[in-house]
Amino acid sequence: MSSTTSGSPATSEARRVAFAGAVGTTIEWYDFFIYGTAAALVFGPQFFPQASELAGTLASFATFAIGFAARPLGGIVMGHFGDRIGRKAMLVWSLLLMGGSTFLIGLLPTYAQIGVWAPILLVVLRCVQGFGLGGEWGGAVLMAVEHAPEGRRGFFGSFVAFGLPIGIVLSNGVFLLVSGLTSKAQFADWAWRIPFLVSAVLIGLGLFIRLRIAESPLFRAVLKEEPRRRAPIVDVLRSHPRTVLLAAGTYLGIGGLGYLVIVYFVSYANKQLHVPTPTVLTLLIIASVAFAGAVIVCAKWSDRWGRRRVMTIGCAGLVVWSAVFLPLAETGSTALILVDLVVMLVLQAAYIGPQPAFFAELFPTEIRYSGASLSLQLGTILGGAIFPLVATALFGATGSSWSVTAYAVVIALITFGCQLGLSETFQRSLRSGADSSVPSAG
Repeated sequence: MSSTTSGSPATSEARRVAFAGAVGTTIEWYDFFIYGTAAALVFGPQFFPQASELAGTLASFATFAIGFAARPLGGIVMGHFGDRIGRKAMLVWSLLLMGGSTFLIGLLPTYAQIGVWAPILLVVLRCVQGFGLGGEWGGAVLMAVEHAPEGRRGFFGSFVAFGLPIGIVLSNGVFLLVSGLTSKAQFADWAWRIPFLVSAVLIGLGLFIRLRIAESPLFRAVLKEEPRRRAPIVDVLRSHPRTVLLAAGTYLGIGGLGYLVIVYFVSYANKQLHVPTPTVLTLLIIASVAFAGAVIVCAKWSDRWGRRRVMTIGCAGLVVWSAVFLPLAETGSTALILVDLVVMLVLQAAYIGPQPAFFAELFPTEIRYSGASLSLQLGTILGGAIFPLVATALFGATGSSWSVTAYAVVIALITFGCQLGLSETFQRSLRSGADSSVPSAG
């Protein structure tokens, strides 16, 4: 096909869109993860000082979870308009909402300054963050995948997934730099705000890039051929309920185990294992670099061997590794903790890399934004949203990490089962979402 020829206009545009997706989602995840890191390290004493250390940590993780409650709403609203007026416009709005709320969190007065209004405003801004991110992933994925040449949708879609580990690297890198240049008292008092304020610069860069890319060609074609759906989300739930539930179920454990690593483990390693915060963040950055490389590799494998096969292998590995993750970390060995983190994130990459193309291929073009966004956000709110909160409560109630490990294994098993319930998609026609013989990349 001409569209697959190296250097062709179609492939060049696909590369620009994939790059824009990577930059945009990196910024979005940076915004989201600096909140998670701050919730683990400073939000308890700054916004809930009247509580005990455990209660303060629980409260800060509760605000982290509350943001996820807004993500399905963001996915539904932006999915609705993304299926009606276009993908590109929703990507701009999602970036503005995420960036604006993140910047304002950096300016937010603490409990000592304005009392109970501080945690209230924190929750409001966190909900705006969640709403913006809820619409971000679906739009970025569809732009990348719908521009991609046939047989390379996994690879081009993975650039959106690539933004996840790079967002982890940036967020933890900035926190590591700031905490290294300030004293512990300065970091707790004011320096924690710097990563939030820096996001303003990143948002400007993201908007500049996103405003220069073209709308999805498949979406433009659908607008010419079919009337716009009045309620795409209703059509998704009416025609694809099983697909939505199974796809959401596949992300349950991925989201939960992901936030086990990047949010809960930061607090757990620091407070329970007494590993210095700079050491934890450095190890997480190294593991995230391996995660980023594995995302691209696994996505390319999915173009050759199929999405379902690669993702299922990763999910099976996560069932095993979720059982050993915390016990291995509790050895206290820095080298073993690094191996622990790398294996956990690389196994997740086997799912995360092919996921953008896989979720896009599950639904037809006219309802794809709504279907893909709803599936992801349902899995997120039931998995990642509550994992740090539940894990902290379980450890507080039992005094043992085995209760947290059992919880991790259960959600990993659910994910593995749901992944087995979905059929292969990599040879489907992206135009209709129906099975079609499409050559895979050789």
